[in-house]
Amino acid sequence: MLRLYTYFRSSAAYRVRIALHLKGLPFEALPVHLLRGGGEQHAPAFAALNPAELVPVLEDSGLVLTQSLAIIEYLEERHPVPALLPAEPAARARVRALALAIAADIHPLANLRVMRHLQALDVDAARRREWSRHWVTLGLTAVERMLQADAPSGACCHGDAPTLADCCLVPQIFNALRLDCPLERWPTLRRIYAHCMTLEAFQRAAPAGQSDAE
Repeated sequence: MLRLYTYFRSSAAYRVRIALHLKGLPFEALPVHLLRGGGEQHAPAFAALNPAELVPVLEDSGLVLTQSLAIIEYLEERHPVPALLPAEPAARARVRALALAIAADIHPLANLRVMRHLQALDVDAARRREWSRHWVTLGLTAVERMLQADAPSGACCHGDAPTLADCCLVPQIFNALRLDCPLERWPTLRRIYAHCMTLEAFQRAAPAGQSDAE
């Protein structure tokens, strides 16, 4: 069975949980608490799995995989149905661009490691929160414009079936809500998020439903 090292609030792990559920793949969730005891991801046993000391990590019959988008594309190649990437090259590029606009342009600027470093630099909690809100707002505004500019957006980011882009979007909207970012400024994102959250795979992957949820 697949084994996923995860943390309930990790956006990156959340993406992989969505993909696993969309594809109907059973997996064992192994929680790694990112805050307890200074962070269980820094323990030697976990660092041996992922030298970057980050979740998620996916184990598949002895194979150890890291980086959420690489893991999802591995699952896509091993289990191509249902597809999370379109068949046509231009459409695949669009979906990847939307996913990377979130996973590469927004998420790294407001993740736990950055927040801890800002704290070490004596940036207080209010200003750290404002830092996160700034980058999330800037990034999601760009994604909203990308979606509005292209006809292929449907019930989901690309057409009416979830793709890699939706696996990335939903966790980022979850984080935006935690930061009290008003979704009214992003009507397309709000509509897609609401639709995705009616789907069982997204519901099962949600942070509140995980065994380590607090």
